Amino acid sequence: MIRLLILFLPAYLYLEAKTSVDAKIQKTSSEISSYAKTQEEINKKMNETAQAILEQRKEIERQQEHLKKLKEELLEKEGSYDENVKELEELKHSQKTLKEDTQELEEELVFTIAQSVSLSIILEEEYSANAESMMEYEALELMLKNAKEKIKELNKKFYNNSKNIDILNEKVNSLEVAIKSIDEKRKDLIDTQRENESSLKKLEVAKASYKNKLKEIFNKQDMLKKTLSQLNIIKIDELKKAEEEAARAKAFDAKDIISDTNLPKVKNHGSSYQAAKTKNYTGKKTIAPFEPYKVTKEYGAYTDPIYGIKVFNESISLQPSEKNAKVKTVFNGKVIYADKTPVLDNIVIVEHDDGLHTIYANLSQIAPDIQKGKKIKKGYTIGRVNDELIFEVTQKSFHINPIRLFQ
Repeated sequence: MIRLLILFLPAYLYLEAKTSVDAKIQKTSSEISSYAKTQEEINKKMNETAQAILEQRKEIERQQEHLKKLKEELLEKEGSYDENVKELEELKHSQKTLKEDTQELEEELVFTIAQSVSLSIILEEEYSANAESMMEYEALELMLKNAKEKIKELNKKFYNNSKNIDILNEKVNSLEVAIKSIDEKRKDLIDTQRENESSLKKLEVAKASYKNKLKEIFNKQDMLKKTLSQLNIIKIDELKKAEEEAARAKAFDAKDIISDTNLPKVKNHGSSYQAAKTKNYTGKKTIAPFEPYKVTKEYGAYTDPIYGIKVFNESISLQPSEKNAKVKTVFNGKVIYADKTPVLDNIVIVEHDDGLHTIYANLSQIAPDIQKGKKIKKGYTIGRVNDELIFEVTQKSFHINPIRLFQ
């Protein structure tokens, strides 16, 4: 019986210790407040922001083209604008004079017609056949004749005046339309300029946010490289590093707020990453750090759509299906690093045979029993992750696409 107890006691103690570790991890994890956003949401937001920036640039280009056409049109019309205004004033003055003349003509015409009617009535009366009556009759007849001729002349003047007034009205209307059109174009120009300024401000705000997220990614990559370099896992080419930092600075410091004649373009400053030495994985397939998972950032080179910076991602990012997912080591090995960092949160690095290293970064918690020098078996829990795991694999200063280990 005692022999049985001795045989089963180590197994029992191991299970109890393992349960205790899991309980501690669970307890500690529950005390950690969940992040406001998952890394996938940040990546998604960055993609959306990048797309919005590109769309905003297209909108600015459309606005600038419209602005250019408006300016050309106004430049063409502005020359005649002052002349049109001056001519309009003269025409309105002439129009007023003609209307006054027409009013006088109308009054005179009415008076002359009335006079003519009166003369006609008088001439219809019978006159005695004496010399005095005949002279009076002839004088009245002459007056009537003159009145009729005057009526005819006044009618002609009245018609011409009315015709001239109509012509002036047409010219006035035409000039008013032309002047109104220029005024509207000028207002449209001002509105477009304001829209343009507003769009540029929005673009700058979006770019500032995007730039911060991009810098955050670079900081994580740089921190991971620095950590691996300090542990002599990889070597950093200082010359390449300086070129990379200079290229990033050049891209980030470039001015995108431009004048009316220059539109913002997608940056293209060439390579800004040090090409990672990559080798193929030829070993046996192993387990993933956790399952199920979703790959949110793949291994390899990509070009940022906004700044045109070429980036080489030496790791992959895996998102768990739920919070506080257990992260397991994928091979037997020895822990050579387990610590919290200001940029990458918690990092665990495990050394395996043949110069192979697996790096687990952005852990929300490191398991309490994981510490430097500890030997662990494949599948051993090294910590937990809330948002996404940054998983990297190296072998003798070469990088390996981590997904090849288990896919």
